[in-house]
Amino acid sequence: MPTSVTLPLPAVGAVAASPPVTAGGLAMPLRSCPLRLIATPAATASSSPSTSTSAVSSAPPSARHSRKHLAGRDGAPSKPTKSRVFFLDVNPLCFRGSQRSLSAFARWLALFFAHVSLRDPVVAVLDGEGGNEYRRRLLPSYKAHRARGAGTGADSRVVDVLRECNVPVVRVEGYEADDVVATLAQQVLQKGYRVVIASPDKDFKQLISDDVQLVMPIPEIGRWSFYTLRHYVAQYKCDPTADLSLRCFMGDEADGVPGIQHLVPGFGRKTAVKLLQKHGSLENLLNTAAVRTVGKDYAQDALTKHADYLRKNYEVLSLKRDVNVQFDDSWLSTRNTCNDTSVLSDFILKFSNEGRS
Repeated sequence: MPTSVTLPLPAVGAVAASPPVTAGGLAMPLRSCPLRLIATPAATASSSPSTSTSAVSSAPPSARHSRKHLAGRDGAPSKPTKSRVFFLDVNPLCFRGSQRSLSAFARWLALFFAHVSLRDPVVAVLDGEGGNEYRRRLLPSYKAHRARGAGTGADSRVVDVLRECNVPVVRVEGYEADDVVATLAQQVLQKGYRVVIASPDKDFKQLISDDVQLVMPIPEIGRWSFYTLRHYVAQYKCDPTADLSLRCFMGDEADGVPGIQHLVPGFGRKTAVKLLQKHGSLENLLNTAAVRTVGKDYAQDALTKHADYLRKNYEVLSLKRDVNVQFDDSWLSTRNTCNDTSVLSDFILKFSNEGRS
């Protein structure tokens, strides 16, 4: 009989800067091929947060058959979809609430491999040492409530597990994982692949497009859930190209980036969306407001008086695409999943009673 692993599902919490971890490439298999984790179809799965791996929904057809032709309505093969590359944002998965937790990481990783990425290529990305400093120099309040230094993020045990599961691990000193993912994702898109970013971080919504999706851990329902361009438009009533500009107005409380409301209380989301729909980007809007009236008096006054404030927010919130890192074509190989069950089962059992690692 196959071996099953019970996975009580963790919450995903805030992330602090990670300690020094050596970046690595694709690891060679270290163990003989074990049995796979049991995966029960989502249609029969419970949504209770304290269930087993069956609590995670199976990926949609486009995810389950990323390298196959899907049958059309008449039974003929439809146009093949592009193959996918997953980027795993490691640090948020290493927390349960505000506490660092290796058991949380182990459980979300097991669910991710069993039901989301399957055998598609996966690249794991960690925060680099001092990754927050660039943005903190621009805006001292940026993530100021989060601890700095060693012992607050992913550690060598996390890296070891990823390598044993044949996942390359990337970490660039002086950069947050978000910037590294954005840079590598751009390179992957240029190679003709689709990108799926696995993270609860809303900063990645600025990257969403026809070929860039998110998949987010949802503790309340115990699942990884895909989030696409269609979902974004339905939720925010605007295109993702305006996401970054909109957040400059609204701010980001979780990251310590204040919006414009505390300076101009009447300037809310509705006003920002209306102006951005007409003028496109924040920069276009500010440039236009500098030479002519673009809205009501309070909005016009805010755009002219606080243009530098909004531009600073843009620089802080914008993901960088020019990190000095290069995607290795060897990472595009189908991932060898042979070690997954034994490695993850051992890791989960080791930290199953962990309250705080």
